[in-house]
Amino acid sequence: MKKTLYTIIFALTAVSASAQLKKAAHGVEYQIFPAQPGRKLALNDVITFQAVQKTDKDSVLFSTYKQGQPVKAQIKTSSNPADLMDIFQLMSVNDSAFVKVPVDSIFKGHETEMPAIFTKGGNVFFNIKILKAQTLEEAMDERNAAMAKLKAEAEKLKLAEAENLNKYIAANKLVPVTTASGLKYVIKTAGNKPKPLNGDTVYVNYTGRTLDGKVFDSSIEADAKAGGLQQPGRTYEPISFALGSGRVIPGWDEGLLLLNEGSKATFLIPSKLAYGERGAGQDIQPYSPLIFDVELVKVVRVKHTPVTKATKKKATTRKRTTTRKKN
Repeated sequence: MKKTLYTIIFALTAVSASAQLKKAAHGVEYQIFPAQPGRKLALNDVITFQAVQKTDKDSVLFSTYKQGQPVKAQIKTSSNPADLMDIFQLMSVNDSAFVKVPVDSIFKGHETEMPAIFTKGGNVFFNIKILKAQTLEEAMDERNAAMAKLKAEAEKLKLAEAENLNKYIAANKLVPVTTASGLKYVIKTAGNKPKPLNGDTVYVNYTGRTLDGKVFDSSIEADAKAGGLQQPGRTYEPISFALGSGRVIPGWDEGLLLLNEGSKATFLIPSKLAYGERGAGQDIQPYSPLIFDVELVKVVRVKHTPVTKATKKKATTRKRTTTRKKN
């Protein structure tokens, strides 16, 4: 319905404007439909506007109505007739305009780059409406205020994350070990084989849950079914990957280094070591800590360079030097 509506409006505007078009530079023709008197837009203004762009064969190239939100742009010196920068400076807030731009003027000097959808001697039509105008300073103030608001909201979510994770630990009577990064883990069954090293291929069975108990992923069929998790076509078996290669979230790369082969453990992973401010899918919201029950089933070890006493001493010396430079 919306597409049909703006198509009709565009067509009617084009027809009504065709007999009244004014001339601009580079063969551009235009007609402005003033809504009410107001100051003209100027260089460096930041404007918000709706736009429909079409070929002369009525094919829609771009539409803010179709994408669901208007465009925001800063008015600068025109670098191409199709950027409409010269036309914007003839308009005020709430004005609408119909603009006809010759294709040849758009691709002048770059004729070989002209897409097949355009024809030599043809035109591109624009229908635009100015919704809002701000000075650059006003736009920057608005942007900074929005960023400050987002930062404040993020801080609230971070505090809530820590509080909720502590409540989960207390409710489940867990006594986790906490690493320097903030990863928390509880070893349920300790394996008796060596721990893996970065570069080793590990095979891991796991079930991932949110703090409210929602199972969002599992390599174990019984856990998936019990949690109501639908994973059509999934083969239920340990997943494998090279440890430390970035194939998994940081909390896993760190946590698995702490487990002996054959161990079973629970990882309590803060969002900064999982999916952070973005979240993942519908189940993992931004700033969500995650609970993973894991079993380090198998480790396929690669050849590692032996660490000698001399190597350790050299590494220690280098680390101390770096620390002194930072201070």
